[in-house]
Amino acid sequence: MKVLGINAVFHDPAAALVVDGEVVAASEEERFNRRKHGHENVPFAAWEVPERAARWCLASAGLGVGDLDAVAYSYDPALAPQVNGSVAVDDWEPLRTLYAQRAPLFLRTALPGLEPGRVRFVEHHLAHAASAALASPFDSCAVMTLDGRGERTSYLAGVARGDGIEVLHRQPLPHSLGLFYEELTGHLGFRRSSDEYKVMAMGAFGEPRFLDLMRRRVYADGSGGFATEPVDWGSLAPPADGERLDGVHFDLAASAQRRLEEVVLELARWLHARTGERRIALAGGVALNCVANARLAGEGPFDEVWVQPASGDSGTALGAAMHVAAALGDAVRPMRTAALGRGWSDEELREWLDRAGAEYEEPGDLEGTVAEILAGGTVVGWFQGRSEYGPRALCRRSLLADPRAAEMQETLNAIKGRESFRPVAPVVLEDRAAEIFEGVIPSPYMLFTHRVKPQWRDRVAGVVHRDGTARIQTLRPEEEPRAGRLLQRFADLTGVPVLVNTSFNTAGRPIVDDPRDALEVLGSAPLAALAIGPFLVRR
Repeated sequence: MKVLGINAVFHDPAAALVVDGEVVAASEEERFNRRKHGHENVPFAAWEVPERAARWCLASAGLGVGDLDAVAYSYDPALAPQVNGSVAVDDWEPLRTLYAQRAPLFLRTALPGLEPGRVRFVEHHLAHAASAALASPFDSCAVMTLDGRGERTSYLAGVARGDGIEVLHRQPLPHSLGLFYEELTGHLGFRRSSDEYKVMAMGAFGEPRFLDLMRRRVYADGSGGFATEPVDWGSLAPPADGERLDGVHFDLAASAQRRLEEVVLELARWLHARTGERRIALAGGVALNCVANARLAGEGPFDEVWVQPASGDSGTALGAAMHVAAALGDAVRPMRTAALGRGWSDEELREWLDRAGAEYEEPGDLEGTVAEILAGGTVVGWFQGRSEYGPRALCRRSLLADPRAAEMQETLNAIKGRESFRPVAPVVLEDRAAEIFEGVIPSPYMLFTHRVKPQWRDRVAGVVHRDGTARIQTLRPEEEPRAGRLLQRFADLTGVPVLVNTSFNTAGRPIVDDPRDALEVLGSAPLAALAIGPFLVRR
C-alpha cells in the first residue's frame, strides 16, 4: 500500500509517505515555504495544506497522485467541538472544522488527480500515538501523547501491541497540560505553540517558589487523567515581552516546568500499573520537553522510553499514514532514522555552487580541515545528506562549533539572534558518551537532557546549561560516516569527542533545507565556512 500522510489543521503542516509499511519520506512544509511552523496556528489558516512537502514526498519515491491507495489526514472534524456543544469554543472554531471537512477538496486542488474519496480522517491524538508506538522499535509498549489540543482532547494514554493501539484514557478539553504551558509562554512574551522550549530553558535559572500553587491548580486525578484549573499569571508576575525578564519570571518558569514533570510522572505510573508494559513511547508537543523526558526516564516506572523525533504536530502526518497503512493490512515497520527529508548528490551540490558563483574547494580530508577550523574557535555550517524530520538538527543541517569555551554559547546565540539564557546542545560519539554524560544512552534524536559529569564540565563548558545538564545527540559513525569522522578528527586534535551542534538557521527562520538556504545564511551570518557535501565554501 502507498499512503500519504497530511498534517495541516493547527500548525507545522507536513507530509509523510509510507510505502508497503516502510517510511520512505517525510518533511515539514516550512522547509519549502520558509515560514516558521508553515502557517499560523489560527482557524482560518487550516485550508493551507502542505502541497510542496506532499509533492516532494511523492516525487522522491517516483510516485504520482494516482498511485496512492489512501491519503491520511491527521484530524477528524466529526470529533471536533460543536458550536452548541459542551466544550467551550471561540468564534472562529467552526471555521477550522469547516476547513477540515473540506480538506479532501483542498488536497484535490493542491494535488491534481487526487480522488477526494481516498482521504481518510484520523483522530489527532491517535495519529500522535501511532507516530510514537508504530514508529518505535518496540513490539509492544505503553503509549502516551500530550499536547495543547486535538479535536476535543489534549491527552491519550493506551497500549500498543503489534499494529493495534488500545486507548485506555482520553483527557477532554479544556484541561490541557500543553495549553497550561502555552499560556505561560504567552504571558512571558513568547510565541505560543512555538516558543515553549524557551520557557523550559528559563526554568534552570529560577527557583520553583510557586510550586505549591501550581500543585493546587494542575494535578492528576488518580484515574488516568488530570485537571488544569486556570492560573492567574498576572497576579504572580507582570506580563513580559520576552526580552526584559526579571527573576520572578524565571521562578514562574521553574515552577511550571517542575509541575509539568510531576504530573507526567503521575500519569506514567497510572499507565504502567494498567498495562504492565516495561516500555513507553511518547509523542505530542509536550514530548519535546526534554527535561520532563529525562525525569520520566530516570524516575518513572518504565525501563525504556522512546520519543518520536517529530513529536510536534508535524509528526501526526507520519502517524496518520502509519495508522491507515496498518488498517489497510500492511505490516508497518519502525522508523529507522529521522533523515527523511530532501537530499542532493555531490554532483547536484556542485551544480548549485557553480550556479551561485561560489568559490569552493574539495579537500582530500574535509573532516580534518573542518576540525582544524572549529578548533580555531569559529563556527561552520554543516549541510550533509537528507534533512531531518522534526525540530532538532541532527548533524544534517547544523551549525557546529568548539564546545570547550563557555563563551561559545554566547557567540552562537548572538549569531542566531537568540535569547542569552538559551543553551546550545552537543553531539558526541556514542561510544564515548558515557564517559562524559549521565542519562539515556544512546540518545540519537536529542530528546533527553543529561547530567554532565563534573570532571568534564570545564572541558565542554560551551554546552553545559545553568543546571549542569546538556541535551545531547549521540552519533554512530556507521550511520553518519562524515559526521563521525569529523568528531573523531576533532577528538584527535583536542582530546574532546564532542562538538556544539545547533540548528542551521537564524532567529525566526526554519532550519535550512536546500543549498540556497545554506548559502544565504553563510552570506548573512558570521560563519567561517560551509561544509556542503564534500565541498568547503570559506567565508
